[in-house]
Amino acid sequence: MSLHFLGITGSLRQQSRNKGLLRAAATNVPAGVTMDIADLSDIPFYNADITNKPASVQRVLDQIAKADALVIACPEYNYSIAPALKNILDWASREPGNALLAGKAVALMGAAGGMGSARAQYHLRQVCVFLDLHPLNKPEVFANAFSDGFDDAGNLVDERILQLIREQLQALVTWSTTLERP
Repeated sequence: MSLHFLGITGSLRQQSRNKGLLRAAATNVPAGVTMDIADLSDIPFYNADITNKPASVQRVLDQIAKADALVIACPEYNYSIAPALKNILDWASREPGNALLAGKAVALMGAAGGMGSARAQYHLRQVCVFLDLHPLNKPEVFANAFSDGFDDAGNLVDERILQLIREQLQALVTWSTTLERP
């Protein structure tokens, strides 16, 4: 069996620690799994008055449609989720019947100060309830973005966090094959 995961982060910086988490995940997926990382840098804010989806939005929606599960690296902005992340979830949720998100498995991870995006991840879990996304409960991945666990380019170098990511991805394989999508 082969699975395809899509990594999404609300951080737009190239040297973002959250992008570093996704890069680490993409290079450490279990056997039989492939993973792409979505680029949100050119996604406009959701606006119901936009009747023709911009090509950049359609590109990411197509990636979400192709994915068996999502891996979301959730930065923490003012104790909550980043606007770019919430924005793409808003775009995706507007598809008829919430077809892109409903019933889909998702793994959450994040890098931020202090508690490593714990507050934002728990806020994102509330959003997942409405979107009918099914996040893994464990293992949780929280990384301190300002520690020496990342190099200057934002790449993860902390072996303990990398091992948690590997375990989370393996759990996501099991979770995504367990869930029945509508």
